[in-house]
Amino acid sequence: MEPILVFLAIRAVGIAVLARFAQLRDTTLGDSLWLWDGQWMVAIAEYGYRDVPFTQTDARGLHTPDTAYAFFPGYPLLVGAVAKLPLITPYGAAITVNVVLGCVAAVGAARLGRWCARLMADRSPIGPANPRRTGLLLVALFAATPMSVVLNMAYTEALFCALAVWALIGVLEHRWLLAGTCALLAGATRPTAVVVVGVVMLAAVLSRRDGWRAWAAVAISPLGYLGYLAVVWWRTGSPTGWFRIQTEGWGTRFDWGRSTFDFVNDTLVHSGEVAPVATSWIIVSTLGMLVLAVWSRMPWPVLLYGVLVVASIVLSSGLMMSRGRLLLPAFVLLIPLAVIMARWRAGVAVAAMVPIVLGSAWFGAHMLTVYPHAM
Repeated sequence: MEPILVFLAIRAVGIAVLARFAQLRDTTLGDSLWLWDGQWMVAIAEYGYRDVPFTQTDARGLHTPDTAYAFFPGYPLLVGAVAKLPLITPYGAAITVNVVLGCVAAVGAARLGRWCARLMADRSPIGPANPRRTGLLLVALFAATPMSVVLNMAYTEALFCALAVWALIGVLEHRWLLAGTCALLAGATRPTAVVVVGVVMLAAVLSRRDGWRAWAAVAISPLGYLGYLAVVWWRTGSPTGWFRIQTEGWGTRFDWGRSTFDFVNDTLVHSGEVAPVATSWIIVSTLGMLVLAVWSRMPWPVLLYGVLVVASIVLSSGLMMSRGRLLLPAFVLLIPLAVIMARWRAGVAVAAMVPIVLGSAWFGAHMLTVYPHAM
């Protein structure tokens, strides 16, 4: 229960600040929570892929018969199923589902933090820390990441984070059916899930002596991801159909980090806008946390997952202002910081969290109500 209370309390601060920003900016809290991709998710949940209104467009302002297929089906299908309950609208279902999923992710984060604190106790240069406090601090840091506001929006982050963290728990605890099922579902949720799938499959192969359950995890993990790519292949007639839709509509392609480097370099030298500068520092800070995670000798499946999530985002092109949001699932890289903070006195740790929580609340509200472009 503690992780849920910590998560909800911190997210309540973020929502309260967003509500005040929305009031001052002549919009509403409700409108703010389903901007941009959120409107796509709700539209797919309500109308299905083929009947999404033509008012929904890609980054070029275009809508083709295939545009909606850029979005993986896991979250819209879940929202659509909940919306079939009496008195629940698709929008209401989207927001409600993410409140529940955020709590599921928080419980998983606390458990993962405890596991990592125990496994790192004897081998990490950071030193031992109380596992329970480490877990709760990881939950707090997760709930207060710079773009944690998307956990309350009609976006896929809450579902993906919940599935990813429980897949990692399944790996650490050798619960292969849990790990494989979470990887399968994550693969139907968003393309970044290829990282979860890869980590689970590799860990299961290395633990093949665990028997048929490990091999079952290897078999079922990629089905969600490959299954959806196959659906889009059938729809478009091309095995690379999904990649074409994504590249043409949103300019996302693998470029070895050239776009990210140019964005960060140009922004930190020339930009005077808060949002791009803050986003650049989020990218730089994430790379710093990655180095700390390697140095601290985190359990290899957790570390590999975090490294690959960061690589998949930093080494690709696309909408740079979305980087703060897309890097949110790499929150496992905050585990070493949680371990360090768990060694502090309780009052000091709480005091350190206050500016982090307030800064996160302010930045999320700024991005949704002040910054005029999609994120």
